[in-house]
Amino acid sequence: MRKKVSIEFAHNFFQAYCIQCRSLCRELRMPQTAFDILMFLANNPDYNTAKDIVELRGLKANLVSVNVERLVQEGYLDRREFPGDRRKTVLVCTEKARPAIQKGRELQNGFYEAVFRDVDAASRETFHRVMEIVEHNLNQILKGSE
Repeated sequence: MRKKVSIEFAHNFFQAYCIQCRSLCRELRMPQTAFDILMFLANNPDYNTAKDIVELRGLKANLVSVNVERLVQEGYLDRREFPGDRRKTVLVCTEKARPAIQKGRELQNGFYEAVFRDVDAASRETFHRVMEIVEHNLNQILKGSE
């Protein structure tokens, strides 16, 4: 029973988020994947390469490549050389991306509030602590598999 709830939770969470993003993506004239990449880069400054997006978001490399190229061509991202390694490219959000990122963060905050509606502050805090512990445990498992 718990496995089913966990799988359904993850699926429903992702689907609900995608539904919430649709109108903003239409407004920005941006595919959902491009929007997700832009928000990933904006919210995770330590992860700034296409490889990071592929590995951490679990997207196919060609899908990331196509959408990064689109974001670069439309002026939302710049490619820059990685200090000390000219073969490596980092992706940087541009000034043009700021309004889209701001709207994206407002959407994300609204989604968070909708998901946690009727959940008291203590339960929210407990949930976040449990998720931190689970993330730590998952990272330990992954380190052990290397």
